[in-house]
Amino acid sequence: MNAISTTNLTKYYGSRRQKSRGILDVTLTVPEGDFFGFIGPNGAGKSTTIRILLGLIAPSGGLAELFGKNVLSRKQDILSDIGYLPSEVNFYSGLRVRDILRLSADLRKQDCSDEARRLCERLELDPSRRIDELSLGNRKKAGIVCALQHRPRLYILDEPTSGLDPLMQREFYTILKERNQEGATVFLSSHVLSEVQRYCRHAAIIREGRLLVTDSVEQLGHTDARRVTLYGVSKAPALEGIKLEKYPVQETSEANSVSFLYSGDPKALLSALAALPLTDLTITEPDLEEIFLHYYGNE
Repeated sequence: MNAISTTNLTKYYGSRRQKSRGILDVTLTVPEGDFFGFIGPNGAGKSTTIRILLGLIAPSGGLAELFGKNVLSRKQDILSDIGYLPSEVNFYSGLRVRDILRLSADLRKQDCSDEARRLCERLELDPSRRIDELSLGNRKKAGIVCALQHRPRLYILDEPTSGLDPLMQREFYTILKERNQEGATVFLSSHVLSEVQRYCRHAAIIREGRLLVTDSVEQLGHTDARRVTLYGVSKAPALEGIKLEKYPVQETSEANSVSFLYSGDPKALLSALAALPLTDLTITEPDLEEIFLHYYGNE
């Protein structure tokens, strides 16, 4: 079964005369048990997609289903199986962390006290503190515990690590990996590409409201482009017949070296490099960030 399935999902904002784009014809499938990354910069349509999946806003067109259930007509049934973390976490003022966690559990009609205590210990969150006294990172931790304490089948997380220090980011992903190994599905939006590359099995890249590509993270990194770094020269070589315009030259900060993405004929590259006064060179596959920048290269 698919945990998430959308078909031609579309959302416009504003009046008929002054429509603004939210998302356009987003067709996406996330199998149950997957660890899925939803990649794009601010304004690309990530949060709009997530809000439709949660039934917080209605689409202008298309279909969205979670575990085979329509998110509009079966929202109440679906939400009990979801743990949601928004990108910006806000709580009622004046309450203590333990009150927020208890309220979240009571809304689901569950006793989550034992799991909440374990999560607070792992995330180093003091449940006796008042929400108003917490830093941004600790408020994010409280949101994480609210989303995870009832152990749902599907986690929908919107920019989940913003505000967390590196150690807490690592612990957070360790918890997610444990839940995923137990069978839960993780769907997270992010613009931190190193996180997606390290933890996700599949990913989709969204740009200006449209999906550009959906594939395994491993396959997204397998392109015909290679990162070429030359030492002993200060400028990229002028190589006739080699397509550098698709992957712009990016000079390194190291003195007397240059680095660029290359997608042309390897024989032509090696022939041209043989005539240069190189002291060393490296040729590697580009990382996910460079692939992402390629898809956004015209912006």
